[in-house]
Amino acid sequence: MKHYISEKIGKDVMALAGALGGTAIMIKSVVFWLFRSKPEFKEIIKQSTKIGVDSILVVLLTSFFTGMVLALQMGYTSKNLFNEPLYIGTMVAFSLIKELGPVLTSIVVAGRVGAAVTAEIGTMRVTEQIDALYTLGTNPTRYLLIPRYIAFMLTIPLLTVFADFVGVLGGFLVSITKLHVPSSVYWDDIFTFMDVNNFMHGFLKTFVFAFMIATVSCYKGLTCEEGAEGVGKATTQAVVISMVLVMVLDYFISAALVAVGII
Repeated sequence: MKHYISEKIGKDVMALAGALGGTAIMIKSVVFWLFRSKPEFKEIIKQSTKIGVDSILVVLLTSFFTGMVLALQMGYTSKNLFNEPLYIGTMVAFSLIKELGPVLTSIVVAGRVGAAVTAEIGTMRVTEQIDALYTLGTNPTRYLLIPRYIAFMLTIPLLTVFADFVGVLGGFLVSITKLHVPSSVYWDDIFTFMDVNNFMHGFLKTFVFAFMIATVSCYKGLTCEEGAEGVGKATTQAVVISMVLVMVLDYFISAALVAVGII
């Protein structure tokens, strides 16, 4: 039993080391070709449309109802504590803009688009289309990976900004209809306490999340096993890993930003 456990741990450690090494090599290739090749603008626009435009509805719906439930819960909690809803706008805005907006947007995109990117690249790999690109003299990193990296880095921050605004608007609707908070009070609470540093705290996270989702999705697609089962397994792994890493990175990025004064 002990031998089996140690063997299992050893295999997992070796697999993790191999994955980290392969990921580092892929990132190195992306950075190398990013500055040494002409951008594929048509492919970048195509991928940006898939990631950003096609995801905007589900992102906005998620953020809108998150803002509504935040306002509802915080309003009734403060009513129980102080006999009236206090600082609802401040609490909704801070929660969304610093944490929930970037995190929920990244999780939604990872689940919706990250899976699609992994499946697309994985299918190309198992059907030997990537080998065909080499044969035709086209570099797969330049044609497949770089446009997706750029699209993720452009669209997730923009989606987060829209999500923040719509989430705050959802909280506003609940505040004035259910909690009977004057609209001027709601917005004054936000503009009095919110500043650029608070916005940047959440906005800067989105670039790290976008880079991570692109890396996991592309790497899992490039290294998936043969057959439909391999593609499905790689897709599931990409989504799960991306979602977990969003939560893990969120803490460490927040700690780093607080340390440098971007509270």
